[in-house]
Amino acid sequence: MKARIVSDKVSLIGAVDWDRRLFDSLIPLPDGTSYNAYLVRGSEKTALIDTVDPKFTDVLLEQLAEVPALDYIVANHAEQDHSGALPAVLERFPKAKIVCSERGKGMLIDLLHLDDDHFAPVADGDSLSLGDLTLKFVYLPWVHWPETIVTYVPQEKLLFSCDFFGSHLATSDVYADEGRVYEPAKRYYAEIMMPFRAIIEKNLEKLQAYKIKTIAPSHGPLYANPQFIMEAYREWVSGAPKNKVVLPYVSMHDSTRRMVEHLVSALVERGVAVEQYDLTATDLGKLAMALVDPATLVLGTPTVLAGPHPQAVFAAYLANALKPKLKFVGIIGSFSWGGKTVDQLTGMMGNLKVELFEPVMCKGLPRAADYQALDHLADGILSKHRELLGAQA
Repeated sequence: MKARIVSDKVSLIGAVDWDRRLFDSLIPLPDGTSYNAYLVRGSEKTALIDTVDPKFTDVLLEQLAEVPALDYIVANHAEQDHSGALPAVLERFPKAKIVCSERGKGMLIDLLHLDDDHFAPVADGDSLSLGDLTLKFVYLPWVHWPETIVTYVPQEKLLFSCDFFGSHLATSDVYADEGRVYEPAKRYYAEIMMPFRAIIEKNLEKLQAYKIKTIAPSHGPLYANPQFIMEAYREWVSGAPKNKVVLPYVSMHDSTRRMVEHLVSALVERGVAVEQYDLTATDLGKLAMALVDPATLVLGTPTVLAGPHPQAVFAAYLANALKPKLKFVGIIGSFSWGGKTVDQLTGMMGNLKVELFEPVMCKGLPRAADYQALDHLADGILSKHRELLGAQA
């Protein structure tokens, strides 16, 4: 794809990866992704903002073929899907300087084996003149690595936000269709940004000092209405948890499934929303996205070799790693002769500052008393939600 116009002085280049379906050998990409780079032409100097995944190096070099000189390459973030083409771009433009944070410099040297003399590190608040345009660098750590900066062009009121506000969405559109981009952006936040909610909240506050007309991320389309994505982030980061239960489960011989179905019905009857996920078939990103805003997580698992099913272990690990704003956790499931399922699962979720409900573990197929215990659990969830959320629940 050829360069696309953002303004008279800014072009969107890079690559759209229509066919990629897995990121970092971990994250599903149902909508593909893009690796956005931007060419900024000032009256005196020219800067490239980020590069692309190494797979698309030739695409980027072709887009740069008619650029006579490149003075700066801004590396907002060192991860290779943004920096991987740097060595090839430097070979094409050997006089260009890499502009990044001091910490980013060390990471880029480690990741790409670049020479020290290529770098011109900047600190938070530093500026760089391109003539009639200025690049101002803002240090925003942990969106989602510690070295990250974003680049602001005051004359254009344009923020190059790198991974911040990104979405894994392959599209030919330059600007976001807000109805289309919301779910990929929320999925992206859940999978990548959610563990750093507290720092991201401070970073959002820091950006209030800048008049932003356009947000240009490094994945997905640009935002002509920056308030749309910034308000979404504020809700995801600091909005109150919802009157909702997320219930990932796995069942081997139907006992746990019967318990799950009974609990879901009991919760719905009490006015509590539920999202149920069969862990043998669930998209990791869907589950991560579901964890953004519920008040309660309930894990359902049979006992396997005296412990939880490996799929339930994975779900507990995921929740612990993502650190969502959950307030309550419950565990339900079944066993045949015993085990330490509950102890092992609760021990895996130490990052979650939550209250644990009394677990409901049945021996064999559930009996009337087990269903009554699930009804009691549903009552307890409703009561806690009402305490937390007031009239909303």
